[in-house]
Amino acid sequence: MEKQMNRQVATWIWYPGEFEIRLHEKMSVARRARGVMYPAYWRLDRHYSNIKFRYSYELEQDEQIQIIADGTFSFYLDGMDNYRSSDSLITLPAGRHEISISVFNDVEVPALFIDGPTVRTDSSWEVTSYQNDWKQAGSWSFDSTVNPPSRFRLPTTPHEPVKITLRDGYPMVDFGRETFGYLRFHNIKGNGAVRVYYGESIAEALSTEDCVNLDRFEALEAIEQRINGIFTLNEAKAFRYVWIQGDPDVSWESVSMLYEYVPVEYRSSFECSDPKLNEIYDISLYTLQLNTREFFLDGIKRDRWVWGGDAYQAFLMNYYSFFDLDVTRRTLVALRGKDPITMHINTILDYTLYWFISLYDYHLYTGDFEFIRQYYDRAVSLMDFCLKQLNEEGLVEGRKQDWVFVDWADFNNEGAVSTEQILLARSLEAMSRFAALMGDDSASGSYGSLAEEIKSTTLRLFWDEGKGGLLHHRVEGETKPTLTKHASMFAMTYGYLSPEQRDSVVRNVMLNPDVPKIRTPYMRFHELAVLCESGEHDYVRKELLSYWGGMIDLGATTFWEEYDPSLADDDHYGMYGMKFGKSLCHAWGAGPIYLLGKYFLGVTPTSPGYESYRIAPNLGGLEYMKGKVPTGTGQVSVEMDLNTICVESTTGTGILAFFSSECPKCNEGEPREIVNGSYELTIEAGKKYHISYQPTK
Repeated sequence: MEKQMNRQVATWIWYPGEFEIRLHEKMSVARRARGVMYPAYWRLDRHYSNIKFRYSYELEQDEQIQIIADGTFSFYLDGMDNYRSSDSLITLPAGRHEISISVFNDVEVPALFIDGPTVRTDSSWEVTSYQNDWKQAGSWSFDSTVNPPSRFRLPTTPHEPVKITLRDGYPMVDFGRETFGYLRFHNIKGNGAVRVYYGESIAEALSTEDCVNLDRFEALEAIEQRINGIFTLNEAKAFRYVWIQGDPDVSWESVSMLYEYVPVEYRSSFECSDPKLNEIYDISLYTLQLNTREFFLDGIKRDRWVWGGDAYQAFLMNYYSFFDLDVTRRTLVALRGKDPITMHINTILDYTLYWFISLYDYHLYTGDFEFIRQYYDRAVSLMDFCLKQLNEEGLVEGRKQDWVFVDWADFNNEGAVSTEQILLARSLEAMSRFAALMGDDSASGSYGSLAEEIKSTTLRLFWDEGKGGLLHHRVEGETKPTLTKHASMFAMTYGYLSPEQRDSVVRNVMLNPDVPKIRTPYMRFHELAVLCESGEHDYVRKELLSYWGGMIDLGATTFWEEYDPSLADDDHYGMYGMKFGKSLCHAWGAGPIYLLGKYFLGVTPTSPGYESYRIAPNLGGLEYMKGKVPTGTGQVSVEMDLNTICVESTTGTGILAFFSSECPKCNEGEPREIVNGSYELTIEAGKKYHISYQPTK
């Protein structure tokens, strides 16, 4: 490639995806179980150690550049690879030439930084891993010579505890709410051991034999490692409470922590007439913030891993809160990993399918097709891998080594599971869209046809007219009579059911007490979304207050991995056969962000990047509400009470949809009646709309 350079800042560059792959590798072994490494149990890909960059330039006069590499490098010009240099200062000759630079690093990601008056590294450079694969170089915000991607760390800030009490003569330190970071001891003295027991609950911190995280160190070693009188433990932990037991000769002046975080911007808001719902929203934001880290994690105590199903929901919550695309892209790249593919993402069939759908959602909410283009080949190879698992009926089945998950529930996932068919159809629709955007109409048509075929087969083989929904699984040509909510609600979400089938699912499946209940916030996310799409906002509001409000009533400062209101006291904290195995700060617990932003404030993109959007606010039994939803670089503001709707947008063109028993009045534009009290109003950026309406009975 050839380009005349005229940029202001040089950046570190690398082979695309390698920064994310290496960072994911580090994160996947950061989990600890009582001080012992607990690595992820799937393949962790490695970065390419040997890569080459190239760049063509044209200069009117000679120019000196500085070359810095994270690794060993060699420079040559115009293909003359037998005349190489490793000098850090190179004078480029005037005229038209091509730079080639090889970089080797078998420990960290090979990366390159070049700075000159006009020739500088950025994403316009190309890079190869020597597999006939010249690609656009990867880059981010690393623009300092002393800050290569291998030194990436999240920022920290000091936090003080809110209360310290004595338990059995030892200090119990309470930081007020769930947090994550590094414990610090100020002016520690003496000789002896210090034992630290962390807890998301006070019961966990007090349980020295069962708490998940702990530390132990010698005071003399801590004294040697102090900086400005402060000893900082070298591994970050999730906790609210810390119980510290020191030997008799050990003392310290005080204890604090370094809170580690991603500096996200709170770009959304929600406030309504119900204080408990406001609290639920605020705690949801904090829960998501804590799990928004190098990647979107499942939980900050356990597992501290990147799971595809958890991330699918976190992406959607993020679009209705922080709209942080750096963490989103890093997570998508890390989950996909590298070829060759031998196992599903996280070993789970449905998590592989969520990756395609997450990529589709990314394009819808951001309009960023360049990211899709960069990873399209990996999407193609991943879909090829999935399609090899179609059985003789054209349905996808898990292999013996696959985990067909769906949900934490007591049902049999043998054979062809209906939920997997719905997710595969949606994934194929995503691939059809991507192929069309790539200009491959043939592949787009093939993906689209197969999606329609799988949808048709699924509805034919799994729909039970008598039970009014999709049955759960099919084994050796026989559909078993088990009815669950999952496939039906995904089919509703993706628009695969007729109006009559949708009504049947709501009555006979979603609101049927005889159908097994969903126990975790993971699938409650999808269950409540489907009910909102069916107009059951009042029911959903009550469920939010009961389920998420129930956790708050038990003292939750972040939302949990699972909540069973029938449990009592410390039994709430157990899971996976561990007394304190349940994560009390789990990303999927933050679902109210999405539900309140998309279905109560009612903001949804209808074309990529919010070029067009729909606003369909619904009070759902509230007296009033107001809030903001980010729309990429802009935002939509909505305020509604029983007689007034106020809307303002900073970008794109939208449609406001609402109901009124009388002809509404508006200060801007003319509401159009669509049918039977249903009205629409075109919303233009930069205008404030005030609509007076009368609610329908």
